[in-house]
Amino acid sequence: MSTAKRNPPFRAEHCGSLLRPEALIQKRYDVAAGKAPASELVPLEDKSIEEVVKLQKDCGLHIVSSGEYARHMFWGTFFEELNGMKELQLGVLKGYDASMFRDYAPDVKSFMEAKEIPNAVTVCVGKISHPGHSSYQREVDIMKKLIPENEWKNIKITMISPSWYHFRYRAGRAYPKEVYTNDEEYFADVAKAYQEELKFLHEQGIRNIQIDDPNLAYFCSKTMLEGWAADNGNDKTADEMFDAYVKFYNKCFERPDDMHLGIHLCRGNYVGSRHFSEGAYDIIAKELFQNLNVDTYYLEYDTPRAGGFEPLANLPKKKNVVLGVITSKFPELEDKDEMVARINQGADFIAQGSDQSREEALQRVSVSPQCGFASHAEGNALGYDDMRKKLQLVRSIADQVWPGQP
Repeated sequence: MSTAKRNPPFRAEHCGSLLRPEALIQKRYDVAAGKAPASELVPLEDKSIEEVVKLQKDCGLHIVSSGEYARHMFWGTFFEELNGMKELQLGVLKGYDASMFRDYAPDVKSFMEAKEIPNAVTVCVGKISHPGHSSYQREVDIMKKLIPENEWKNIKITMISPSWYHFRYRAGRAYPKEVYTNDEEYFADVAKAYQEELKFLHEQGIRNIQIDDPNLAYFCSKTMLEGWAADNGNDKTADEMFDAYVKFYNKCFERPDDMHLGIHLCRGNYVGSRHFSEGAYDIIAKELFQNLNVDTYYLEYDTPRAGGFEPLANLPKKKNVVLGVITSKFPELEDKDEMVARINQGADFIAQGSDQSREEALQRVSVSPQCGFASHAEGNALGYDDMRKKLQLVRSIADQVWPGQP
């Protein structure tokens, strides 16, 4: 396969977020605290993104990410900048309190047990619509300046999942009843906003989108499912809600034919290398792989918490999977030969489900770290050089499994 013509996903991938320089983290906090003017942040972001783009190229990667350096958290500001959404501080909320959250949602449960209820929350306060500009414009502009136009299609823009500010709230609490009477009305307006965003990014030359989605993976969690079943306020079973999300996402993901869209099912990636949920993909695999309108699945497979490769037998022939067998959470390097063996093992299950050979199945497989290195500002429990070695290992594994392919 020609290196020049291959489109995403590439054989050597990563999930978008990269460790931020300490100076950038501190400057953003100083600006937020009023200790430094916002004008000092912009040139530092520019410089940091230029350096991290060079890092990716030096590691032999063809995917190009900003490292998410122009944002503080992985979810960015897409919902925050939509008309009808408002970011509020929990301490001054009127009519909102911790009871609005599903306390059995894995991340919410973890925060509450640690008495770390998030100090800010974004809620729907009016009819939702796209603002007519993109909150990713700055990332797009910076990266387009750093690479030639024929590589713009390699730029990866990461977006938060459509259910981010729906799943975490109890039934009926994601929007005021005087604004939306049911989920379907809310979903319809959110979907239009996603469609407009994807259209805008496409017009900017972007062809590579990754949706970061912790919520769908939560439906693999036994404790979450038990909590859902015990919640008398739910008007849908967990299976019905998962099905509704798939239909909702498919409307959101309507896009031009030449735009690659992948989805990363995240198990949690919080400060101190914490994760939030566990559970094999088995119970959602058929619906996820066969009915969700995405091109590629970025799956976490760095530890047994995500189960085995058996669910990959459900992957349709026209879809891809990126196996996240390298951990982004800790500095210890994985054994290359063991990781190559795991890639082949995953391909064997894909081949079995598709009636293909391993070699044929491998053409729909890539390798990456299981998640980003810094979904939240401070990042995981490893250093910048550790991250570099992890990315180089990903490249080395890809070179062995797929010689000559990007």
